[in-house]
Amino acid sequence: MNIFAYDFGYDGPWSYGHLIAAVIFAVMLGVSFWRNWPLWTKVLVDLLLAWSIAGYVILQLVLRINLPLELPTDNFLTAGTGQVLDAGAGSGRSSLMVLQGRPQSRVIALDLYAGYFGIQDNTPDRLYANARLAGVADRLEAKVGDMREIPLADETLDAAVSAYAIDHLEIEGIKKSFAEIRRVLRPDGEFLLMVINNDVWIRIAYPFFLHHGYFGPRTNIERWRNLLTDAGFEVLEQGTQPATLYFLVRKGT
Repeated sequence: MNIFAYDFGYDGPWSYGHLIAAVIFAVMLGVSFWRNWPLWTKVLVDLLLAWSIAGYVILQLVLRINLPLELPTDNFLTAGTGQVLDAGAGSGRSSLMVLQGRPQSRVIALDLYAGYFGIQDNTPDRLYANARLAGVADRLEAKVGDMREIPLADETLDAAVSAYAIDHLEIEGIKKSFAEIRRVLRPDGEFLLMVINNDVWIRIAYPFFLHHGYFGPRTNIERWRNLLTDAGFEVLEQGTQPATLYFLVRKGT
């Protein structure tokens, strides 16, 4: 797939920051040989150059930041059809994940479509443009709203997803979001939660990045599991994929 086909709006430091760093370190390496810097400085710059190249490869080919997400489990919405909420949809990576992975489903993409979370110009127009490119726009509805106060009626949805959005919130916001998602799900409705996991891929690509709870308790598996069960969900499956911790849960009685 063409990593430059979609426009998810991630700005320069996210999409091309590693390449910019690689150019800078390559120039420094050349200068180090030209000016005959000490050996340790050449080794250090060489390591930084290798890191920046590795980071860009991980970002584009492993984390696939410029492509739609892929469902981390085949057990989500196995019926293949239904109305699905994407809580914190942003520019559409998770909405396209559902629409492409479950071709008979429909998605309500809920987001504030305001503020800044690494996406420039976070608007429904950008979301719809990506959906049209994927050929799924006819099954997508963008809705402005807060996942802590979802503007939908009780028990109207078959499933919900949220990818790298709820872990932006503080603890009370997380609890409110889980309660709201449970409220709008029909009995036995499924919820697929995906949050950032502080794994080796993240540590290499973003070793200095302290947002999203990478180094705090938000990445603790038991903490997320307890929050979900306390909210009234039954955990069906949990697992990891590069940079991601996921839980598939079902609305309990």
